Amino acid sequence: MEPQPVRPFLHVIPFAVGQAYLWRDGEEISLIDTGPPGSADAVEAAIRHCGGEPAALRRIVLTHFHLDHTGSAAELAARHGAEVVAHRADAPVVRGQVPAPPPDMAGAPEWERAVFDQVHAPFGITADAPAVPLAPPCQVDREVDEGDVLELGGGATVLSVPGHTQGSLALLLPEHRTLFTGDTVARIEDAPAPGVFNQDRARTITAFKRLCALGARESVETVCFGHGAPLATGGGETLAQAAAAHS
Repeated sequence: MEPQPVRPFLHVIPFAVGQAYLWRDGEEISLIDTGPPGSADAVEAAIRHCGGEPAALRRIVLTHFHLDHTGSAAELAARHGAEVVAHRADAPVVRGQVPAPPPDMAGAPEWERAVFDQVHAPFGITADAPAVPLAPPCQVDREVDEGDVLELGGGATVLSVPGHTQGSLALLLPEHRTLFTGDTVARIEDAPAPGVFNQDRARTITAFKRLCALGARESVETVCFGHGAPLATGGGETLAQAAAAHS
């Protein structure tokens, strides 16, 4: 599928499961997540479609270690020498140094368990035996944590939002009033909601509420979810309404 514009310098790249985001600072390109394994060619095609060159890929920011977000990071980094950025708590999993902790599906509602089984069926995984498949191991060049600032979009502040995974992160770009939530917030049935397949449900909900409050407080316009269509405008207000609905 072709990349879809969110703003002139921001595109979403959809995959069969999940999505990645392409951010342009002039000729320099940053990628937030990479899609599942085997998506490198599609990412390069998306960059060209947006008028860029894959060789201009400078950094890859991984919001967490799950397969649909990190799957093509190693291949893209090897092809273009891009810096790979991940939260320090998830970095050992991304590198393949430790096994991926599974989500806690024990208390999940039936619909979430059904979706989990459907998404993970190709890997022989069910909600009753939820081992999480690993993406190909990938180097992490820069480990980040709460408050670190990345050189994209005039400065992207890292927010540590554990729950979906221990090292889940979000990015706030104040200059552009843009928030990348990773899978801490998803857009489900057209409304923001806590993400699914979480290691720690309670912490995910806490992180969800934090991002919703932040979006309203910072007058965020654009919200980019790990799953679900991004909101180009009105994101902060929509997040505030979502927080109220989940209070």
